[in-house]
Amino acid sequence: MPQASSTQMILGLVIGIAVLIFLSMKTKVHTFLALIFAAMITGLIGGMDVSSVLSSITTGFGNTLSSTGIIIGLGVMMGAVLEKSGAAEQLAFSVIKLVGKKKEEWALGITGYIVSIPVFADSALVILTPLAKALSKVSGKSAVSLGLSLAIGLQLTHTFVPPTPGPLTVAGLLGVDVGMMILSGVLVTIIPFIACIFYCKWMGTKVYQIPNDNGDGYTKKDFKKEYIKEIENVEELMKNKDLPPLLMSVLPILVPLIMIFTNTICSFSGIESQIITFIGSPIVALSVGVLIAVYGLARDKDKSTVMSYMEDGIKSTGMIMLITGAGGALGFIVKDSGIGTALGELVVNLPIPAILIPFIIAALMRIALGSATVALTTAATLTAPLLSVVGLDPIIAAMATCAGGVAFSYFNDSGFWVFNGMYGLKEMKDQMYAKFGVSMVGSLTALTVVIIANMLFF
Repeated sequence: MPQASSTQMILGLVIGIAVLIFLSMKTKVHTFLALIFAAMITGLIGGMDVSSVLSSITTGFGNTLSSTGIIIGLGVMMGAVLEKSGAAEQLAFSVIKLVGKKKEEWALGITGYIVSIPVFADSALVILTPLAKALSKVSGKSAVSLGLSLAIGLQLTHTFVPPTPGPLTVAGLLGVDVGMMILSGVLVTIIPFIACIFYCKWMGTKVYQIPNDNGDGYTKKDFKKEYIKEIENVEELMKNKDLPPLLMSVLPILVPLIMIFTNTICSFSGIESQIITFIGSPIVALSVGVLIAVYGLARDKDKSTVMSYMEDGIKSTGMIMLITGAGGALGFIVKDSGIGTALGELVVNLPIPAILIPFIIAALMRIALGSATVALTTAATLTAPLLSVVGLDPIIAAMATCAGGVAFSYFNDSGFWVFNGMYGLKEMKDQMYAKFGVSMVGSLTALTVVIIANMLFF
């Protein structure tokens, strides 16, 4: 079959996304099925034959779930034990004591910002979601604003700061010293981080929902200021509750993070060890976290009670996994059809300022492929030969690339669906306001910082 034209490929993506939005917003078709239809339409209009479309859908679905499905399941099981045992509430009270009242978004955002440097963002989101839900219950703030603060903190350093794979690859391809890449990534993301937290706080008034008392979902209602609880005496509140010790409460979260962090540092330092690689994989680390939660927090409960905790927690994960896998299928269709390459080549030939070339390529790759890491790698590969021609400093090109990689967290991004599932966002309007909206705020603010830095220092 002859290769489709670039115009045909891009048209396929546009029509596929349009169909997805229409089916999700205007019909009774479930998001999972809408994603599958969108993937089929994108591939067929984009020039793929029928067998290739079906193969890409099944491969994309399977590959996406192979990296996220087990992690989601383990994270939800651990979270259920943390919630039922009172450990999540203990952590929530402890965070409030540490950072002060009414600063929960900042606390979770900073936590995500630090944790995502060594730990893959999606894994960290799953691990830390019980803390965000507990803080929502205790403070009365929307779980969406708290979870979104955590998510954007994770996303910024995941995209800008080595040793995460994306920015590390960008540094290598563009010839930037890794230490300079780390320093620049931190400096560039400070202002975007602040802007995003304010956006998250605003989101909490637009999409207000808190966890149900039975822990199986969320209650959504119109925001009112009186919903926010005035926590005057945290110590007194804690005395009136039968909560596990703080150390035991934090261990199921802390131990997996340390295990993953150790593996990342060793890999970054060139230390090779099969044992460290094994125990530092997210699946093994989270399995250990579940065991610590079961035998540390629920040791006085009988087996049937503990099983009921985990079964209640995992009831909602089936649909989360289906939607996440379908998002991966759409991403694979776009990659296999060549749409990503067509978009990149289109931008390189546009008469635009040099600093925008890596940003736009990375943003379009993010639209097309979903994965921030793949978007960064592709953009850096296409931009590298142009640096000497357009006179763009490598570190500025690297930061512009990373800024583009933050953008467009939407339908074919597994993190988009993991967040929506974990925080109960079912309406497309709410989904777009949340993860998509905050990613655009972070991306455009970061680009502004990079442009100003280029004007002042380069």
